[in-house]
Amino acid sequence: MAVDVRPESKDPDKEMVPVVLLRAMFALALLSLAIVGFSVATGREPVGQPKAADVVQERLIVLKGGGAQAVTVLAADGTVIADLAHGGFITVVQNGLQRARLTKGVDQSLPVRLVRFANGRLALLDPETGWSAELYAFGGDNKAAFERLMSQ
Repeated sequence: MAVDVRPESKDPDKEMVPVVLLRAMFALALLSLAIVGFSVATGREPVGQPKAADVVQERLIVLKGGGAQAVTVLAADGTVIADLAHGGFITVVQNGLQRARLTKGVDQSLPVRLVRFANGRLALLDPETGWSAELYAFGGDNKAAFERLMSQ
C-alpha cells in the first residue's frame, strides 16, 4: 500500500502567482519593447555607450596559454614580454579570447590590440573576431596587470 507524502494544500489558488502581478509583468515587457522600438524607429542616438576617445597608446600582443593558470605574453614580433606561471586575470582574459577565436575559427597566434584611450580607458581588442574586453571595468589591480604589459 502506497502512502502519499505530499503536503496537503489548504487552498490551491493561494499557491498561484496573482493575476495582477502577471498582468503587470506582461505590461512592463510590452512597455520596454515599445520604448526600444520607438528609439530605433526615430533614430535616437544611444546614450549608454562610452564616448569615442582618441588612442594615446597601443601595443600589439599575443596571449599564449600554457596550462590552467600559466600564460605567456609575446610582442607582435615574437619576443617574450612576460612568462607568467600564475597569470591571474591575464589568464582569465586569455581564456575568453581563446574561446572567441575558437568559435570563429581564427588562428590563436594572431596578435590583439592593447589600447589606452585619452579618456583613461584600457581595452584589449581583437580585430579578427570583434571580441573586446574593457579592462578598467574589472578593478584597479586587474587593469594594472595589463598596464604593466603596455610599459614593458
